[in-house]
Amino acid sequence: MLLLFVLPGIWVFSQPVSYPSSFTVAQDGTGNFRTIQEAINAVRDLSQQWVTIHIRKGVYREKVVVPSWKTMIRLVGESRDSTIIQWDDFSGKPNPGGKDAFGKEKFTTYTSYTMLVAANDFSAENLTIENTAGRVGQAVALHVEGDRCVISNCRLLGNQDTLYTGTEESHQYYKDCFIEGTTDFVFGEATVVFSHCVFRSLLNSFLSAAATTPRQAFGFVFMDCRLEADTSVKKVFLGRPWRPYAKTVFLRTDMGPQIAPAGWDNWRNPENEKTAYYAEYESHGPGAGADKRASWSHQLSAKEAKQYTLENILGQWIKQYQPIP
Repeated sequence: MLLLFVLPGIWVFSQPVSYPSSFTVAQDGTGNFRTIQEAINAVRDLSQQWVTIHIRKGVYREKVVVPSWKTMIRLVGESRDSTIIQWDDFSGKPNPGGKDAFGKEKFTTYTSYTMLVAANDFSAENLTIENTAGRVGQAVALHVEGDRCVISNCRLLGNQDTLYTGTEESHQYYKDCFIEGTTDFVFGEATVVFSHCVFRSLLNSFLSAAATTPRQAFGFVFMDCRLEADTSVKKVFLGRPWRPYAKTVFLRTDMGPQIAPAGWDNWRNPENEKTAYYAEYESHGPGAGADKRASWSHQLSAKEAKQYTLENILGQWIKQYQPIP
């Protein structure tokens, strides 16, 4: 379609503008960009077509931000184990740039991320996203706030607070991922499904810390996952309520011997037992055992378990989700 501009006494016809649907990032200069952030910045603002950013093998030392106006971005690594994004900020670390937009001179949990996804309609696959700060407190690898976000075949590596699933309006889907950490290494307010993922605990601690609001029908849902641990780990709780109305459900999950018999913790507040919703269905493995679980948790019936479908939890968009190859 031609665009028509009317100037005084002149008719000007211009050709339609086309925008790239893909970019390549390569550290050796053989792609369109050398850094991931440069490629993200090059995507058209408020894009209404999927734009694929292919990332070749390498260790990318970047603090990556996908801002809210960079929609419909798909990051595709060449190899999950050798396409690696790393950074090392942590809560309490001095900010070399001085004060941030909130007047903070040090990083907080919410600004310690290696990658922040604030945009809607985002996907990432075949990547490792890692916070390399070590065991220094809260240090987020991936922080996702956007809606309709899919992470598949990725490794998320860190210690405390590895994955922050932020905002109650956000719906996120993690498939075939490996997620590793120490304390509360999956936490946040979002509605999230983890399907066929592996979770590896590195310390005796807590796997998840949901902050679900009373307005949400679902919080964290783990489907057909596997829970494993470092050989030194002997006692891991499935979850504790970061906020009182936390919701966390495990379906058909293989639980290793590190899972504490009680399964759930009230975060030193018995009042949370009245509001939090923790449930399981067909847990198996040495860490399963319904008869020893916390009395205020639930074992779902087959009928109750049927409500936990991708469409019910995340919405119809997940059924139609098909980013360009």
